[in-house]
Amino acid sequence: MRALISAGIGLVAAIALVLTITAIGAPPGETSPKPLLTTVPDHP
Repeated sequence: MRALISAGIGLVAAIALVLTITAIGAPPGETSPKPLLTTVPDHP
C-alpha cells in the first residue's frame, strides 16, 4: 500500500512540474538561421 501511495505522490509531483513549466512558457529567443554543418573527416 505504501508503494502505491508513493507512486501516486510521485505522479502528482511530475504532473505539477509539467504544468508549471507549461504555464511559464518557453524562454524568449530565436533560433539560428544558419544550419549546423557537420563533416566527416577524410581518411587517407
